[in-house]
Parts: sequence; structure tokens; C-alpha cells
Amino acid sequence: MKKKPVLVTVSTVIEAPPRRIYDAWLIPQNASKWLFATPTGEMVRADIEPRVGGTFTFTDRRDGEDVVHTGRYLELVPGKRLMFAFKVPKYSKAETTVRVEITPQSGGCRVVLNHQGVPADQAEAAREGWVKMLEALARETKA
Repeated sequence: MKKKPVLVTVSTVIEAPPRRIYDAWLIPQNASKWLFATPTGEMVRADIEPRVGGTFTFTDRRDGEDVVHTGRYLELVPGKRLMFAFKVPKYSKAETTVRVEITPQSGGCRVVLNHQGVPADQAEAAREGWVKMLEALARETKA
């Protein structure tokens, strides 16, 4: 029997203003440094159309193989929230949904990421990937 898709939630506190965190998701030269990037890979493509209905494509070359990440923006609230449909065709045909909430707090912001519809057998890898990406986001947005 096939397992139902699951929700993966990751949260962290980042010492940066909300708008800097939000912009880091949507400006290609910023996002390419941390979003879907791996330490041993090379980001060879980072295209972003930052509007509701707009799309993104990131390609990280890993050990000579390209891993493509694609999506479509569903909601964009500057400095507060973004939501997008998401696919990594190499690993799954499933389209999932990612929602990122950015909440100001003393000394920075709380970032909560919910990834809905993750195939159950990929949940732990997805969680680990998002944790690493949010750590990289924190490094990139540090004042």
C-alpha cells in the first residue's frame, strides 16, 4: 500500500530583517548562493520570475549531473510570506507546495517553512535539505 504524502516543517531564527530574508528567496543572484545549492555542486542556472503565477528554475550540477528544481509562485507578501508549487523531476513526479512564513522577533525573524505533499519515503531527505538551506540562508542574510 502506498503511503500518504506528508507535511515537512522546519523552523529557525535568523538575525536579519524580514525584507532581507524575503528578498533572498526572489533575487536570483542572492538565491543562487543558497536555495537548492549543495556544498559540492555548482549552481549553473537560477531563473526567477518573482510574481504570483511567475516561475523559477534552479539547476545545481552535482558530480556532473544536473538536478533541476522548478516551481510556480502561488502567493507573495513582501517581507512576510511566500508560497510556491514545487517539483524536482529527478526525484519525483509529484508537485508539492512550500509555504514560508517570516515573522519579526527581537534580533531578527522566525522563519517557518512548511512543505506539503512530500512523498513519505522522501520526507527525511526533504527535512534535512531544508534545514541545510535555511542555515545557508542565515549565513547569506547576516548583516
